[in-house]
Amino acid sequence: MHGTTILLIELGALLFALGMLGRLGRRFGLSPIPLYLLAGLAFGHGGLLPLEASEEFIEIGAEIGVILLLVMLGLEYSAKELVGNLRSAAPAGLIDAVANAVPGAAFAFLLGWDWKAALVLAGITWVSSSGVIAKVLGDLGRLGNRETPVILSVLVIEDLAMAFYLPLVTAVLAGIGFAGGLKALVIAVVTVIVVLIVAIRYGHLISAFMSVKDPEALLLSVLGLTLFVAGVAAQLQVSAAVGAFLVGIALGGRVAHHATEILTPLRDLFAAVFFVFFGLSTNPSDMPPVLLPALCLAAVTMTTKVLTGWFAAKRVGVAAPGRLRAGLALMPRGEFSVVIAGLAVASGVEPRLAPLATAYVLITVVAGPSLARLPDYAWFKALLRRRMAVRQAPLPLPAED
Repeated sequence: MHGTTILLIELGALLFALGMLGRLGRRFGLSPIPLYLLAGLAFGHGGLLPLEASEEFIEIGAEIGVILLLVMLGLEYSAKELVGNLRSAAPAGLIDAVANAVPGAAFAFLLGWDWKAALVLAGITWVSSSGVIAKVLGDLGRLGNRETPVILSVLVIEDLAMAFYLPLVTAVLAGIGFAGGLKALVIAVVTVIVVLIVAIRYGHLISAFMSVKDPEALLLSVLGLTLFVAGVAAQLQVSAAVGAFLVGIALGGRVAHHATEILTPLRDLFAAVFFVFFGLSTNPSDMPPVLLPALCLAAVTMTTKVLTGWFAAKRVGVAAPGRLRAGLALMPRGEFSVVIAGLAVASGVEPRLAPLATAYVLITVVAGPSLARLPDYAWFKALLRRRMAVRQAPLPLPAED
């Protein structure tokens, strides 16, 4: 058969299967994300039915999925809210970096790896997945919760830090020297500052060029602008996700409201493709030898993420249930961790790093969305209330002689 015909058959069968999996997951109260990942494993290299004709298309769709997830997050908040949240979340961002990067580096040294591998693994365990978390928050209906701006602030700080970390680690792994690394870092810093200034100070002018009366024109304008800015950001060694998020921040008012409505189905489609692609790129046969170390690393760094979210939410006065929701939401790692691991693999730093990183990310992406639902269960709410009541109960007075 012609290549295009095979592509249509594979894509059609895959999307239909994803639809059935999503319906099945929601019927049992489960997030569809782990099911999408398992579907990717089944259809990937070493899986049951490898997809060949559509793999390149799915890879491009996965990149678009991350971009759409982040621009939709940006549309939920204004530039003033972003700046205010970043200022208040700066201490939490610092704690987040130390609490989650240090265990990764220490684990690499325990495995006998060199300092370059430790630098890479620190980045893998540090940064949460904005794409996965955005999907989870939307699925659970928590975008309007009080802890959500705190979660987004931590994610934005991480994504902005990646704009500086990625050029630095690329220079280290490529061995291009201090001057080359400094040049890449300066370009990244300048790009982020320029995009931030344009988004915050001139966002209203960008919105004025778009009309909400023509949904077709609005869809094409917002999607085109988002992809363009994301591509330029990636070309300048800045995360495409950061660029897409800032486009969402720049758009406001009725434009942001209507753009959210028309982009939602498109986001859901490409977000599902993103999670499938993550599974497609993983060979299941590589997992068993590194599964135990990955489980240990995931257990430690998921715990530190929960503590990070708890601390960040507590600083702004969020109650205990919201603090727990914030911490559980931050657990998944994803697209950035995969990118960082890919850089290490391309440079030949440590052959065991790639399967370890893949198993680690899969564990956190499967466990994270599942555990994020815990605070919504009635039995868990009752347990949390009892524990809070015990902690707040007055101490008994000493008996008199």
